[in-house]
Amino acid sequence: MPITPERLASFDETSVASLARRLEFDDYRTPFEGLSDWHLLRALAIHRPELTTPYAHLFDQEPFDED
Repeated sequence: MPITPERLASFDETSVASLARRLEFDDYRTPFEGLSDWHLLRALAIHRPELTTPYAHLFDQEPFDED
């Protein structure tokens, strides 16, 4: 399912908590399902940060040095 503005707008605290729970427990049949949820959580963090603040530990925001 593509990440669209409409899809992001449909999330609330409960649905983000469910998403985060799946990521925390790595509750997936395939690695690609987990990656899909991770991308979704990152998109929510960018577009709806008020919903993802409690789950910031689930996505990498560490700066890195390319040198």
